[in-house]
Amino acid sequence: MFNRFRSMPATAMAAVLGCALMATATPATAQKKEKPKKEEEAKGKGLSASKAFGPALKKMTDATTAKDAAALQAALTEGQGTATAPDDKYLLGFYQLQLGILNKDQAVQGQALDAMLDSGLTPPENLAVYSFFSGNFAYAAKDYPKAIKRLEAARAAGSTEANVPILLMDSYLSSGQVDQGITIAKAAIEASRAAGQRPSDELYVRPIKALQAAKRNDEMLALMTLRLRDYSQPQVWRQTLFSVLQAGPAAGTPKEQESVTLDVMRLMRAAGAMTERLEYDEYSALAASDGLPGEAVAVIQEGEQKKVFPGTDAKLAARRDDQKARAGNEASTIVAYSKQPSTLTNPKTAGATADALVGYGHYADAIPLYQAAAKGAADKDMWTYRLGVAQALSGDKAAAKASFGQVAGPRKRLADLWVVKLDAPAAAPVAAATPAAPATN
Repeated sequence: MFNRFRSMPATAMAAVLGCALMATATPATAQKKEKPKKEEEAKGKGLSASKAFGPALKKMTDATTAKDAAALQAALTEGQGTATAPDDKYLLGFYQLQLGILNKDQAVQGQALDAMLDSGLTPPENLAVYSFFSGNFAYAAKDYPKAIKRLEAARAAGSTEANVPILLMDSYLSSGQVDQGITIAKAAIEASRAAGQRPSDELYVRPIKALQAAKRNDEMLALMTLRLRDYSQPQVWRQTLFSVLQAGPAAGTPKEQESVTLDVMRLMRAAGAMTERLEYDEYSALAASDGLPGEAVAVIQEGEQKKVFPGTDAKLAARRDDQKARAGNEASTIVAYSKQPSTLTNPKTAGATADALVGYGHYADAIPLYQAAAKGAADKDMWTYRLGVAQALSGDKAAAKASFGQVAGPRKRLADLWVVKLDAPAAAPVAAATPAAPATN
């Protein structure tokens, strides 16, 4: 489940804000006779308190210095009756903020920030931090329109808070503005990657869930594919590939659909993402149905070795033994058979033989056969895709990418995923929440 971001605690806010304006918040009695010019005041270089507000302001300053919340509250109450000028009201908001920090009262902090920001007198150097915290509080209160306004202001003011794009993205998504949220997320993702940093997983997860809810499946799968560049853990591969199976439109005959499913399962296995008995059951059944006994046996034995299920599993053990008998001595003769001219000149035979070779782990031997199969008029995309897989598994990344780049049709998404797999660095831990994996049964 996606967890909403926790608001920054008041103590952390106090550390950031501190007494940032203390230098400009001076009582009228301590000011020089010459008041600051109006244009300088507008720029936040100085605030001019009225004479009537001066005594209360002095008490607020002293109470804040002493961290005396009770005295500060009394001074604020007094000042409310004498604050008439815009600068007075800004300073009143500032000290209300200090009271909120002292009392760890987020509601008071938020009201104070609003008063200061809405006054138009906030010094430019403080706009980013004040706008961020105001937006952060609004987000926590689920006031997304206000959060968007404040966080956009923080961004415009040059905020360097790491959470700005995340909170802004989620505010847009939560208010139903999916396209704006995704635009923010993608920009933040690419900015992080350009800076050599791994983007927050939330920048992927929340938009993926929003696209899923909107039934925008192609966009959802595209973003899930991009996510794997930064989060290539087996569980993320598993989520993605099950989503490919569930969200992708059914195309072709039932047999052709099973063929695509088999290729999905093969990629899941290559990514180390098979973790459940059901997956080994389905994969081995599809391989057996496609006349690939060597692959069916290899998959079942892998599940046994990983202790996903015991070697005494009645159904899978029976299938394993049956497929072993069907394979016979095929493993020792298939390589020689693959080199016969008659095999290479018949595209369908070449492709089927290459499939068998891959099932036995003879990836390099399968490559010329897939190349021959891809020259045929039928199933060119399938054979080109499987050529890329054989090249990838044999270690020829450049050739594999070139082959995957030619794939269209129902395997285009799988080809793109293979390219991501070839480019992905070693998987690092997933730090953030991830969407729930689709059911496998």
